[in-house]
Amino acid sequence: QVQLVESGGGSVQAGGSLRLSCAASGYNLSGACMGWFRQAPGKEREGVATIDSARSTNYVDSVKGRFTISRDNAKNTLYLQMNSLKPEDTAMYYCAATIVWNAECPPPQSTAEYKYWGQGTQVTVSS
Repeated sequence: QVQLVESGGGSVQAGGSLRLSCAASGYNLSGACMGWFRQAPGKEREGVATIDSARSTNYVDSVKGRFTISRDNAKNTLYLQMNSLKPEDTAMYYCAATIVWNAECPPPQSTAEYKYWGQGTQVTVSS
């Protein structure tokens, strides 16, 4: 059974940085599509960034140039480096994974195509 556990969230001022981690267990996810998603109060969950097994990345426009997704397959861990944080980045951040065969990874906009989810870590950015 795949388990994903996020960490690294917290409260920062606008312009600050945080690094989120997602530790996977129960399955070797080195070949999986993985991503970060977020959900603000009263809003739908939205994609932030995804990464495939070859480390090709895909970002939504609102975080391009500020966030960096990466993975360490040896540690079965996913990361999200968040710089220049803005109050509108405040949300619960979730790590997710899915496995596809002979196809491209679902982009961040395709939230429903990600099968395995963590419990989330809260990020709060104050102005």
